[in-house]
Amino acid sequence: MDLDDVWRSIDSERSSLADLLDDLTPAEWETPSLCTGWRVRDVAAHLTQAQMTLREAIVPAIRAGGSFDRIIRDTALRVGPLPDDEYGRRIRAMVGSRRRAPFVSPIEPLTDVLVHGQDIALPLGRERPIPPVPAAVSARRAWAMSFPFGVRKRLAGLQLRATDSDLVLGEGAPVEGTTGDLLLLITGRTATVHRLSGEGRQRLPAADGRREESRRTT
Repeated sequence: MDLDDVWRSIDSERSSLADLLDDLTPAEWETPSLCTGWRVRDVAAHLTQAQMTLREAIVPAIRAGGSFDRIIRDTALRVGPLPDDEYGRRIRAMVGSRRRAPFVSPIEPLTDVLVHGQDIALPLGRERPIPPVPAAVSARRAWAMSFPFGVRKRLAGLQLRATDSDLVLGEGAPVEGTTGDLLLLITGRTATVHRLSGEGRQRLPAADGRREESRRTT
């Protein structure tokens, strides 16, 4: 994917996610997401901040003492609660814009909307397919980054092989699945581990249907 393709994918994912949010019931907004301690509403609030400026980020960073997870959590919680229809409106308003938060590449907002879209959809039983080509781009980026995922240490001795793209990462016992499910595994989610296969599958934590301890994306 070239840069234009990446941004087209971001726009498509944001637009479809905004449509999903517009359709949520009051109970669904309060459902625990895959991110520990975050409701669906909190994840949606985080996604509205994808274009946060450096000035907007400085104060939360100071308050959080430099803790990445706390910065993300505190800034998301500070957004809400908003009227239910405001989350989708704010996310849809970003479609067509190439602004992004400071110190991140365009791949981070792509990963953010792909993965957090599943953090919302999976607990609700909502279908939200992950397109394999953008997911492969995000997976390679996340694999290459030591922070915040620690993925190469966490999945050492395993080789991830996608069944719907050319994605192959790591060395060792094979773990096979869709590119989307491998992206979720790489970013710390275990909710779809049961859909994976291969010799290395037995070395992965089992998904038990509870909220998963998830590393933040961006």
